[in-house]
Amino acid sequence: MDKKLLAILACPVCKGNLDYHRESQELICRADGLAFPIRDDIPVMLEKEARTLTTDERLKK
Repeated sequence: MDKKLLAILACPVCKGNLDYHRESQELICRADGLAFPIRDDIPVMLEKEARTLTTDERLKK
């Protein structure tokens, strides 16, 4: 994930910061508990495409 792109992306739901997780290829919004997938190096920033984080994932930092 390009650091410049990551710096300008925001959660489409709350407009908050996103964390990049290389292993799962997801952008994580902890405030909303959502994980947005990255497919073919393109973030899919649609709420309906996001998965809900588990309780354990929400508590991780």
